[in-house]
Amino acid sequence: MPEKLRTILAIRFSAMGDVAMTIPVMQQVLEQNPGIQIVFVSNRNWGALCAGIPRLIFFPADLKGAHKGFKGLYRLFREISKAHKIDAVADLHHVLRSQIVRSFFRLSGRKVAAIDKGRAEKKALARPEEKILIPLTSTIERYAAVFRQLGLSVTIYPKQPVFGRQELTAAIQEVTGPKNGDKWIGLAPFATYKEKTYPLAKMEEVLAALVKKKQTKVLLMGGGAAEVTQLTTLAVKYPEAIIVAGRFRLPEEMAIISNMDTMISMDSANMHLASLFGVPVVSVWGATHPFAGFMGFGQTEDNAVQLESLSCRPCSIFGNKPCFRGDHACMEWIPPTAITEKVTKVVGES
Repeated sequence: MPEKLRTILAIRFSAMGDVAMTIPVMQQVLEQNPGIQIVFVSNRNWGALCAGIPRLIFFPADLKGAHKGFKGLYRLFREISKAHKIDAVADLHHVLRSQIVRSFFRLSGRKVAAIDKGRAEKKALARPEEKILIPLTSTIERYAAVFRQLGLSVTIYPKQPVFGRQELTAAIQEVTGPKNGDKWIGLAPFATYKEKTYPLAKMEEVLAALVKKKQTKVLLMGGGAAEVTQLTTLAVKYPEAIIVAGRFRLPEEMAIISNMDTMISMDSANMHLASLFGVPVVSVWGATHPFAGFMGFGQTEDNAVQLESLSCRPCSIFGNKPCFRGDHACMEWIPPTAITEKVTKVVGES
């Protein structure tokens, strides 16, 4: 009989972008440690991120329903324990909810390791005065370090995409048309916070320039009714652009992204989704900074658009603090041509 696999429980709740950053780490942990399997517990909507990775088992958490609160988290612990014999726990989140779940396993005798978020050095990076402006350990490496604490060998190879190009179904091609020899540019102009979002009027100038390129399709990405409404308004002005936002489920959106030649994204989830497929990302940074460690997996800072000379940057690690200047200079002062020039560098002239 084959040797029984050691089972590691990995925990990462929260937003899709944060969860997407765990995927290349877990894939490489599994490839380099054939004697283990990983049960990954996360938001129930993100299961598609794990699809097709051998020995990565997705376990959905309903944190607003059945698994809400202390009793719900205990229920989650019991459900995981019933379905899988967990040998150790990798807490990739290190917040109250994940601490509660991992504590249940620790009390039942399991070895537990948790991420070091580097809060002190991040605070020094983002403080208003006397910043220590140096690149910090990437979040990818912080995730890998958790598995090393559990005795696993992990070396991250950032140039190895997690997934290959996926097939465009007939339903997708009814919206996008076939790929053929066209260059596909994803345009994801939104982020959770204003401080991480390039002004839409300026992004419209970027779109106006891109739709003029020959043999090029611009695919508008976003989520939620408000974003879809704004993208629809843009598409009326620029009918050459194609709205993907709000028309597909996550698996189909991932297939579309896998066929892109580049993605324009804020410091947000679409950067991390594109990174899973090795799609180069022209990322736009305002209040946040690549030095904080959230650059997409395998992405190069050469493709980042940012005002490096603005001394107040970064003023926040996550972009959730209001601009203390009040003028959002970190985004407002970036000319649209800075973005289009980066895109041209990636996909070439047309």
